[in-house]
Amino acid sequence: MKENKFRVIYDQLARRIEQGEWQDKGILPSEHELSVMYDTSRETVRKALNILVQNGYIQKIRGKGSVLLNREKMQFPVSGLVSFKELSQTLGRKTVTTVHEFGLIKPDQYIQSQLKISGQEDVWEVIRSRNISGEEVILDKDYFLQKHVQVLSKDICEGSIYEYIEGELGVSISYAQKEFVVEPCTEEDAKYLDLNGFDHVVVVKNYVFLEDTSLFQYTESRHRLDRFRFVDFARREK
Repeated sequence: MKENKFRVIYDQLARRIEQGEWQDKGILPSEHELSVMYDTSRETVRKALNILVQNGYIQKIRGKGSVLLNREKMQFPVSGLVSFKELSQTLGRKTVTTVHEFGLIKPDQYIQSQLKISGQEDVWEVIRSRNISGEEVILDKDYFLQKHVQVLSKDICEGSIYEYIEGELGVSISYAQKEFVVEPCTEEDAKYLDLNGFDHVVVVKNYVFLEDTSLFQYTESRHRLDRFRFVDFARREK
């Protein structure tokens, strides 16, 4: 905990907030109490609290302290760029990923236009369903340019592709552009999802870029209408 101790404290506090600790009081312990709790300086605690503020966990109010903000049902943050594995750790529910299709393909015209490539480029196609609490409610259709992700396997796709890309390949994923639309269900949706009578899905289209601004991934994440709220937290710049 010596290096970036404030980050470690932030992670622990965020986890404890998500688990419902201090919910009855609606407020965190004071900076002094936290500094004693974590055996560190108030300045280090203050840095951790500032990150909690930035990420929408608390609001600092003079005379009251660090007040907890309502984060109920913030399952899918709009502005975040996280893998499903990372996200599933905050859901508090059992999740299972099933890979239905995997392999190298020559992209059709639609995928060519999304990735801005020619039909000669090789692309990894990965189609996975996400089971949450016993229901198949998300269908993820991922397309990665092979020139950026040369080797991929079904085993990796059953875990976390981002963890592999960043940890094993050492490639830095930087940012994404997102588009949200509601579309009629397709035969593919009906095949892989438990639609429960719904005839439309919420589709999140992700265009993901590396640090050098290279577009390397296009994803369509198709969600059953009744199971998700897409929530962002915004703070006015001063």
